[in-house]
Amino acid sequence: MTQDLYKSANGKMVDMGALRQKNERVRAVGNMKVNARGDQVDDENRVVASRNQQINNQYNKQVQNPRGSK
Repeated sequence: MTQDLYKSANGKMVDMGALRQKNERVRAVGNMKVNARGDQVDDENRVVASRNQQINNQYNKQVQNPRGSK
């Protein structure tokens, strides 16, 4: 568990790490269709592609097609 404790303007302590973990599966605000973790989600907030899958796919694209080769 993370220990990101901050003091608010009212003097209350806020654990940002716990807040981040609590809301990591909530849909992010914006037009990218992702949750707070970076997972790609559909219209019903079901995970279509996890963040790790997206990173691995992008890495494999770059490794298989190195720049400059034909």
